[in-house]
Amino acid sequence: MAMNVSWMTLRDLEYIVAVAHHLHFGKASEACNISQPALSAQIKKMEDRLGFPIFERTNRRVSITDRGRAVIEQAKVVLEEAEKIGFLVSAETDDGQIRGIFKLGAIATLGPYYVPTFLPQLKKTFPELQVILREGLTDSLLQDLRSGELDAVLAARTFSETGLRVFHLFHEPFLLATPKGHPLSKKSNIRPKDLRAEEMVLLEDGHCLRDQALDLCPPNRRGSVRQFHVTSLETLRHLVGAGLGYTLMPKLATNSHMKGLLQYRTFPQESIGREIILVCRERYSRLSDIEKLAQFLQSNPPL
Repeated sequence: MAMNVSWMTLRDLEYIVAVAHHLHFGKASEACNISQPALSAQIKKMEDRLGFPIFERTNRRVSITDRGRAVIEQAKVVLEEAEKIGFLVSAETDDGQIRGIFKLGAIATLGPYYVPTFLPQLKKTFPELQVILREGLTDSLLQDLRSGELDAVLAARTFSETGLRVFHLFHEPFLLATPKGHPLSKKSNIRPKDLRAEEMVLLEDGHCLRDQALDLCPPNRRGSVRQFHVTSLETLRHLVGAGLGYTLMPKLATNSHMKGLLQYRTFPQESIGREIILVCRERYSRLSDIEKLAQFLQSNPPL
């Protein structure tokens, strides 16, 4: 027999989601604009009603129980569905605008080279929109997206899309970046079979571009990869310019002041590159805003 949960309010759900996010009752109480004792008491009341703990508390840490994790995930769904009610009203008077704060994530190998190409026009098109940008690695950004910390993410299509809504934006080719005078820069046609993993300089683990570069190398040429703890394309570019090897570079990142030290070569296969997408949660309450943003980006391609 199902439990009667009529006593549970949306505010209660906001409290447990806040504690789950911060894993700290003090920070969660600040975020919810409630005193810490009152927040703790309300969480304890919910746990007593449910009959099991949502959180485990010690003097040093807060952790989520297995059963609590399921409650928290369902609470996020309920809150997001409830938020849609407010947007039903605005949808009746839709004037094509996007308003308010919009938290947008962008992978580090894309953000610095892509966002500046559309941001000025975006501000003109949607003057009441305030974009808060966060750069990072794909996994971290998707985690923040799924938890509700981000509204959407600009990324390369390299991950599981379960529970996500994806909008294709454009195809970005990969170019081969070599030191000036490198033998590969003199070949009439550059093909993946010419690449050797042990001769390449790559971003560190966690960057999807690293995996895409290695996947492009023929299996018989994937020897030991040299270990550089490189976190940005700019550092990677300087390593190539210093003659330490060659690499793959997204086309948007090839407009650089280092062209005197580097040479860029295109691949004859147009498919060599990455698909750039805008992704949001499948149940996202502002889906109409995401669709408008996707249409804007599709209408203003950078390439």
